[in-house]
Amino acid sequence: MSENKRGRFIVIEGIDGAGKTTQIEILAQKLREEGRTVHVTAEPTASVSGGLLRDALGGISDRTACEMAALFVLDRIFHNVNPNGINAMLEKGIDVICDRYYYSSLAYQGSQTDFEWVKDMNLNCPEIRVPDICIFLDLSPEESLKRISKGRTTTELYEKLDTLQSVRNRFFDVFELLKERDNIKVIDTTGCTIEEVAEKISLEIK
Repeated sequence: MSENKRGRFIVIEGIDGAGKTTQIEILAQKLREEGRTVHVTAEPTASVSGGLLRDALGGISDRTACEMAALFVLDRIFHNVNPNGINAMLEKGIDVICDRYYYSSLAYQGSQTDFEWVKDMNLNCPEIRVPDICIFLDLSPEESLKRISKGRTTTELYEKLDTLQSVRNRFFDVFELLKERDNIKVIDTTGCTIEEVAEKISLEIK
């Protein structure tokens, strides 16, 4: 398939509680209304490695930061190359919207173990492709925790104020590092309605 027929690979990032799930649903619907075929996916995936990651994130099993980083890379490679994965979808002309990608690994695991090792595994792997655009939904850690706590009785591994602050800072370090390599757009969601954020995303996609 020629390059101009390939689907677009869109990644939506943000600290927990930033509204990624809602905005991905809205974006997918808008693109479909424009006549695009859209596949929504997420990391961790539904693979075996993804299951191990979800167990660790949910506190069911204990994993070191190095184990988490390595599992995410394994899961990400599978996400790209499996017969129904990112590459296959894009080659069929399908737009892929992914909830989290290697930016999260660099921000989360990269702040808990050797950053250069996590970076090299992700950025130098030939089977982990670079997105066409990464959109980061920026939100203060305090507001993030408020959103997370609504209707929830438990929190996941990284859902603590000091951790969220550290991770948010690390995200911006990552974006500075990759600004010449990746197409990254930061959207400030502070004080914005869901509709206002969705419009900002649409403008960046266009």
